[in-house]
Amino acid sequence: MRPLTDILETVGTEVQSVLQSVDAEKLASLSRSLNAPGRIFLLGEGRSGLVGKMFAMRLMHGGYDVYVVGETITPSIEANDTLIVLSGSGKTASLLNATEKAKETGAYVLVFSTDPNSPIAQVSDETVHVPAATKYRREDEPDTIQPLGNQFDQSLHLLLDALVIYAQSEKGTEGNDAFFSRHSNLE
Repeated sequence: MRPLTDILETVGTEVQSVLQSVDAEKLASLSRSLNAPGRIFLLGEGRSGLVGKMFAMRLMHGGYDVYVVGETITPSIEANDTLIVLSGSGKTASLLNATEKAKETGAYVLVFSTDPNSPIAQVSDETVHVPAATKYRREDEPDTIQPLGNQFDQSLHLLLDALVIYAQSEKGTEGNDAFFSRHSNLE
């Protein structure tokens, strides 16, 4: 049996490798979409959808007007809005359908995916390539000890948190106290 310390080290190394392989300059330039006028909508399925909800929460803490697609209080997307799609494969039919609808409204669409040539990426305005393994284990994906899309979802979570930190520093207006002031107080 492999020691737990080895597994922890391997998982950490895998995620660090993915994060170091992301185009940081492109990601930095995309912080403009967070700081642009308009609302932000998050879309994802399964674990990627859960990462999207964590990202939406962090954006809300940062003072952004943000919604998660599929929630009952989510309004219609409009031309000034941004849709951020999180999809390891970039080919989930429901996500592709929603992406196409958002484009029809004139919304800006940004996708985070392991496949920069996927159907969703082809419809989107911009794609951030997250070079991680998915449940499909395509030939171009890195090796991982983790099951399914764990490597993608874990890397995506850290990547999106870093993006919020960067976007906030670019605005020069937020810090922990401001984030904490918007933290839930009904607990």
